[in-house]
Amino acid sequence: MYIPTQELIFYLFAFVSVLYVLHLGLYLISANFYDMWQYRRRYPSRAVLSKRRLLRGDELVSIVIAAYNEHKVIARTLESLSHVTYPNIEVLVADNASADGTRQLVRDFALRHPEMNVRVYRMNRNLGKGRALNILLRRYARGEFAMTLDADSVVRPDAISNALSYFADPTIAGVAANVRIMDEPTILGVLQKFEHMIGYRSKKMYSMMNCEFVVGGVASTYRMDVLRLVEFYDTDTVTEDIGLSIKITSLGNRTHRMVYAADVIAMTEGVGTFRALIRQRFRWKYGSFQNLVKYRHLLFNDDPRFSRALTHYRMPMALISELVLLLAPVAWCYVIYMTLVQYNLSFIIGAYLTITLYMLLTIWLDENLRMTGRLRLSGYALISYFLFLIMDIVQLIDIMRCIRQLRPLLRQQPTVSTWGSPARSGREVQHVYEV
Repeated sequence: MYIPTQELIFYLFAFVSVLYVLHLGLYLISANFYDMWQYRRRYPSRAVLSKRRLLRGDELVSIVIAAYNEHKVIARTLESLSHVTYPNIEVLVADNASADGTRQLVRDFALRHPEMNVRVYRMNRNLGKGRALNILLRRYARGEFAMTLDADSVVRPDAISNALSYFADPTIAGVAANVRIMDEPTILGVLQKFEHMIGYRSKKMYSMMNCEFVVGGVASTYRMDVLRLVEFYDTDTVTEDIGLSIKITSLGNRTHRMVYAADVIAMTEGVGTFRALIRQRFRWKYGSFQNLVKYRHLLFNDDPRFSRALTHYRMPMALISELVLLLAPVAWCYVIYMTLVQYNLSFIIGAYLTITLYMLLTIWLDENLRMTGRLRLSGYALISYFLFLIMDIVQLIDIMRCIRQLRPLLRQQPTVSTWGSPARSGREVQHVYEV
């Protein structure tokens, strides 16, 4: 049966729109269930308590940081760790052959704070982030738990204590932090802040459905015995953090769960230029594809070790959502056509109102924002629709770059291991609670 081109485009546009609106609704509803789960976790019943393995409260936590030319930010990161409320930590820094005095800054900080047990180990050459972290974890870490930090990150004082509280559940193997972008009143700064807020809010749903498999590298916490079991980070992809979390998930996500912790707050710098944003998102996207190809056996896997939500929904949707980006130009052209030719503004107005309303709900339902932060971000929310159009362009550019490298991707060719940090601003973070 022949379908006119205009009608086909309409149905494609309608399908994508319904898919996005449906997910936005699910994110909102699931967030409420997540909040109820958090309440029950903090105030458990006797039946729940009987299933928990209560921690002693003095377990050693190894905080591992890989640094390469981070002289602008490494002291700020260490300073934030000096204020944590958890009493038993060791801080291990891998200086990945920096040429800017990073190691000396860490040494100077260690001398000023002998109570923190800060140690720095210099690599003979730039090994890449994954290999540097593996050296710290295999040779030097003594903790029962490990938290990874980027060299530009800061954590809230209660972040480590809050992260460890999740491990009272013996099925939890890893905890993803609530990562926020530091305030930067620029188009790029606000865009990245909003994107992180929406992205991390979706993790509430994935935690409730037990289908989370993406855990970033900022303030992520793992059981050390699980890290030893999977032999730490793989170094054959460009996103070693996603590779680690999905490798642990592949053990069986019913017994090795990944959960999102909204109360484990960490802040990190956003990138400062559009070129840097495109590079960063290409690395994230290509690394995600690498890991989806590597662990493709999880797609539609009926093994009882895995939840159906993971194998039949989350992983297929991770792939579908990337491919849907290819329809973006068609959708834009269709909207422009309807607007200019048929004088129909309903698509633009509807999309604008949907995105703006969801952004406002995300802001006002955020449990970690103060009133001043909510009011300030609400003003920016009025332009969020246009900001996300910019991100759509960035995502489309990067998906096309991934397609151009499809052959090495499908052949699972290892990637170059050396690594460099993006340009840092080193700005002072005055209010870590205002996220």
